[in-house]
Amino acid sequence: MNISKLTRLLTTSGVLASTAMFVSGCKSMIVFDPKGPIGIHQRDLIYITMLLCLILLVPVLIIAAWIVWRFRDKKGNNAPYQPIWSHSTKLEIIWWSIPILVILILAIVTARYTYMLDPAKPITSDKKAITIQVTSLDWKWLFQYPDQGIATVNHLVIPEGTPIKFELTSDGPMNGFWVPQLGGMIYTMSGMATTMYLQADEPGNYMGTGSNFTGRDFAKMGFKTKAVPQAEFDQWVAESKAGGNALSEEGYQNLAKPGTSGPMTFASIPPGLFERIVHVYSMSRGAPPGYTQKAQTLSGEKSTEHSEGGQLPPGNNAQKDAPDDLESFGSGHANPKLDNMHMNHGK
Repeated sequence: MNISKLTRLLTTSGVLASTAMFVSGCKSMIVFDPKGPIGIHQRDLIYITMLLCLILLVPVLIIAAWIVWRFRDKKGNNAPYQPIWSHSTKLEIIWWSIPILVILILAIVTARYTYMLDPAKPITSDKKAITIQVTSLDWKWLFQYPDQGIATVNHLVIPEGTPIKFELTSDGPMNGFWVPQLGGMIYTMSGMATTMYLQADEPGNYMGTGSNFTGRDFAKMGFKTKAVPQAEFDQWVAESKAGGNALSEEGYQNLAKPGTSGPMTFASIPPGLFERIVHVYSMSRGAPPGYTQKAQTLSGEKSTEHSEGGQLPPGNNAQKDAPDDLESFGSGHANPKLDNMHMNHGK
């Protein structure tokens, strides 16, 4: 067997082996095994994008391989290299129009799916959405069920076939909330709340994780999302309220300290806790209270004290000059004004 045949054999074997490994690995690519309407639409968008790219990529790779093979240098070839250059308007139109057409199709499809998959857009359903307030901590997840009056840490239970309205924030570094089989990732950021709707169409256990690097134990910020029938969900809520411990203000402060945690369930939660978590960061900049108001730094007589980037320097008495009712945030007591407020994000 000469070197040329051996090279072709090794190349073919490598391609076949790579293909087999890729196909076998698809079983662990859970993004392509969605269990909810949002995940299904996102998978379809990935497939469409891949198909449009392959329309360009496959012919280019085949032609490139054919050119290399067709015009390869052969042993004993003494012919001089004398290329004859030419121009073809027809060929230019063909190989420019095809990629332009593909890009236009891709732009239209992406714009349509971008609007359809707006995270804050409610999912159409005959069932009322359940609200879950998500807070990313160092290095754990806190899930509050305000309508049910319970909370969990590092495990999430939802009813199947019911839209879930996630309200998300962070009491620490920015992170990303992601349940791959239900839908796309969304960031959690301190001082603000974002909204995302997801739904599980069938019972099962789905992996959840933090998708943004946040330090030492970032890799341990995983959680299990369990989708169960409505009757089982109601039973779980009743059992949690009857058998769990209460989450107090002091208990939350201890929970928010950096460190890992196993799954926990709390039978009750302090009123307005999520809202206070959001606004504690706005408060430190002297912003007035108001869950639906835009946070603003102090102006007027303080305008000359602003440093680059719009932040007030230390020692500017911004906290002292803020309204008196902000002090309730640091005292561990609920603020009645915030307890009665509701989220307007995504409307």
